[in-house]
Amino acid sequence: MKGVWWWNEEVKEKVREKKEAYADFVNSEKDGEREVNRARYKAAKKVVKRAVAVAKSLTYDRLYHGLKTKEWEKDVFNLARARDRGARDLDVVRCIKDENATMLFEDAEIKER
Repeated sequence: MKGVWWWNEEVKEKVREKKEAYADFVNSEKDGEREVNRARYKAAKKVVKRAVAVAKSLTYDRLYHGLKTKEWEKDVFNLARARDRGARDLDVVRCIKDENATMLFEDAEIKER
């Protein structure tokens, strides 16, 4: 997953198992089978939540302990850049093209079109 820097193979495997359990639950036709698959899915969902929490916790601990070293300086800036990108407002339009493919940058020009 792009942008999820704490993601690891263990979490990936648990999520795959949860997806399989969900597919089995949704595709169940008999009531008894459906209940068994529902319980399996709910258990898998709890396991994934716990695995994600552990992975995040370990990664954050490693990050906080490494902040004091020079090697981690680049990672801190990458993390700050990723947070900034995630917090940007996508509703703000900076420019658009009109029907003649001319770029319009000013708010007044954009509003009159």
